[in-house]
Amino acid sequence: MKNGKNMTVGRPGRLILTFAVPLIIGNLGQQFYMIVDSIIVGQGVGVKGLAAVGATDWTYWLFLWTIQALTQGFSIPVAQRYGMGNSSEVKKAISMSIFLCGVLGLALTALGLSSIFPLLHILKTPGDIYDGASSYLRVMFGGLLAVMAYNMASAILRAFGDGRTPLIAMAIAAVTNIALDLLFVMVFRFGIAGAAAATVIAQAIAFGYCFLFLFRHGILKFERRDWRPDGTTIRALCGSGCSLALTQILIAVGGMILQSAINFQGAAFIAAATAANKLLGLLESSAVSLGYSVTTYVAQNWGAKLHDRLKKGLKASIFIATGLSLLIAFLMIFAGKPILGLFVNAADENAAAVLDIAYRYLFLMSCFLSSLYLLHILRSALQGIGCGLATVLSGAAEFAARVSVALYFSRRFGQTALMLAEPLAWVAAAAVLSVMGILKFGRRLQGRPADALCGCGAEARPSP
Repeated sequence: MKNGKNMTVGRPGRLILTFAVPLIIGNLGQQFYMIVDSIIVGQGVGVKGLAAVGATDWTYWLFLWTIQALTQGFSIPVAQRYGMGNSSEVKKAISMSIFLCGVLGLALTALGLSSIFPLLHILKTPGDIYDGASSYLRVMFGGLLAVMAYNMASAILRAFGDGRTPLIAMAIAAVTNIALDLLFVMVFRFGIAGAAAATVIAQAIAFGYCFLFLFRHGILKFERRDWRPDGTTIRALCGSGCSLALTQILIAVGGMILQSAINFQGAAFIAAATAANKLLGLLESSAVSLGYSVTTYVAQNWGAKLHDRLKKGLKASIFIATGLSLLIAFLMIFAGKPILGLFVNAADENAAAVLDIAYRYLFLMSCFLSSLYLLHILRSALQGIGCGLATVLSGAAEFAARVSVALYFSRRFGQTALMLAEPLAWVAAAAVLSVMGILKFGRRLQGRPADALCGCGAEARPSP
């Protein structure tokens, strides 16, 4: 396929890095337009508008991360079969992925729209930002099918080693989103609902571009037999997709419990946490992109049974991730405060307090950034061989860390504990994944199917 990359030959470090670069740029673009989205809300609507968006973060992330996990998980059997060189099985995996995404996308949309008010109530969303938060979620949840479609299309492209096409799609989406943000929020004065609508429309346009590319290159040209339900393929897809989704659900539910503790601190603290977490998305985007690259590399080589290349790729990716995380942390510590200032209208009476809290938040997260990058590399490598158990255990560790801070440590140590919740979650998950990584990659993998290694349903061979 044009723009695809066969990762079973060549130097592992170079392959992973060159594949990751367009993904990093694309993710940075996505995070950038999400940041611009928040800046426009903060400047155009005010601190309460920014707080309303922030109060919905974990609620929306629960659904977004579930979608991203499902689509990424579905792409792993695609990448494994691509590595095997079995085109008919690749088609079958893609067609069954599309079917599952359609069903699950509709279910998540219905669930999201029906759960807005109960979730905001459970999270103890302050009354002065309640209406804004609910209107934002209505629009975002109403557009979940577009989000599912884009993430599935980009995941399929990544499975083939194509990072360039998702990058172009995201660039188009970023420009569209920013333009519509300015139009809807600053000109038409639609408020935060306008910002949400801009995001949904941008995702739909990004999907449209990826769809046209996939169709033009014959990837979506199926025969009738490709649509016949195949139990082996569906089990493989659900085995990888559901384990990743469960992991993200644990992380997001833990985050929602943490958000309820943050919401007790008032609008100023919520706005500060929102600004810091929006920048965290920017900091984490490179780790996510490296993780996607590692998953594709490992899955293709696992499918091709080139197990000697797995350890080499893992070592190279850890080295790259460590250097990148240290560089980013250094930049944020010394340049983070001026960037955070963009989120807050200086004329607001709470601007100084919000900025001070936000920088403390950002500083602490930057100090622990290497653990976040290590987390993504190890989790992605274990995903690539189908080790769903490791991802679920790491998600449970993150859940435990966030919940313990929200329910216990925040009462003893106040806002400082809340600021440390994310770093502590990263360290806990990274510790679990390090142990699992040593167990799985520290032994010879030859001849051992993925389910024997991990007790999961991922496939090591094509379905009969």
